[in-house]
Amino acid sequence: MQKFNVYNPTQIIFGEGRIAELAEHIAADARVMVLYGGGSAERNGTLVEVKNALGARHVQMFAGIEPNPSYETLSKAVDIVRADKIDFLLAVGGGSVIDGTKFVAAAALFEGDTWSILQQGGTNIKQALPMGTVLTLPATGSEMNNGGVVTRLATKTKLPFHSNLVFPQFSILDPTKTYTLPARQVANGVVDAYVHVMEQYLTYPVNALVQDRFAEGLLQTLIEIGEQAVQEADNYNVRANLMWTATLALNGLIGAGVPQDWSTHLLGHELTAQYGLDHAQTLAIILPNMLQLRRKEKHAKLLQYAQRVWNITDGNDEQRIDAAIAKTREFFEAVGVRTRLSDYQLGEECIEPVLAQLQAHGMLQLGEHQDVTPEQCRTVLHMSL
Repeated sequence: MQKFNVYNPTQIIFGEGRIAELAEHIAADARVMVLYGGGSAERNGTLVEVKNALGARHVQMFAGIEPNPSYETLSKAVDIVRADKIDFLLAVGGGSVIDGTKFVAAAALFEGDTWSILQQGGTNIKQALPMGTVLTLPATGSEMNNGGVVTRLATKTKLPFHSNLVFPQFSILDPTKTYTLPARQVANGVVDAYVHVMEQYLTYPVNALVQDRFAEGLLQTLIEIGEQAVQEADNYNVRANLMWTATLALNGLIGAGVPQDWSTHLLGHELTAQYGLDHAQTLAIILPNMLQLRRKEKHAKLLQYAQRVWNITDGNDEQRIDAAIAKTREFFEAVGVRTRLSDYQLGEECIEPVLAQLQAHGMLQLGEHQDVTPEQCRTVLHMSL
């Protein structure tokens, strides 16, 4: 296990009815912007609860943050924040809204071209507005981490950024707010959380016994509840466990002191930017084939994954690895996320544009060993047809 520091200042406020406590966590004289996506937060009553909880505070509403938050939309929010002297941001929604709010928090106080925040991965963020979140879609873990991903529509560029200055001060997690989600979004959340864990866990052994067992427990939980979470909209216990698992999957704990991969995510970002696929759809397409291609580099961890997560003990090493990868694909399909490019009407013609974007964004050495090249990504995409 490598040296590491753990820093996470986000307070989690978990359980039914906790939105009513919102006022306890925001200054009484704060000028608040509430950022959200489409109309679901209005239809399910969440925004009404939020407004009531905020009371007499000055509140500015900003709607329309996309499922893949765009730089163009977020820049409009930044302009309003500056003009209205907003000093606290509240994200109400899923990971995309929270990611976008993190960008607004940094960009509102940024001097210069705000696109450079994304070009430099957030390393040039010197200050940010305080923010909190009300989570309505468990998936990304953005409610308890310091990162986000933003897309520039004009250039089809999707870039991640990180900064300790954009950790939410608090996040309210009420599982009942997931009851009205479409099944597709719940399924995407299950897959997104699963692959977050895999990118930190399935690399190579470094004697990180706690992180390994923690990661395996999260994966087993998702396998246990995944289909049920999609099918049973108002099952509080299942949705509560999904919400907490997705948060823990990317709040920094299982990744502390261990090598991390992220090649599946970075390749997936380009698919989303080019062709508009849901983020989780790209992960479900790429991960099984990335594991297959890199089975030699990941051999020891693939065998561990097969035994501990899927209880696969029969056959030789290669057969067990094949079975574990097959089980992974079957799980994604079982919760309702298809795993082939052809399932989304994409063929061989999509491959070169994706690779061109990878190269344009300097994504030439991916993975835990920095040895995943554009040529290997081409192979993965061909395997994914």
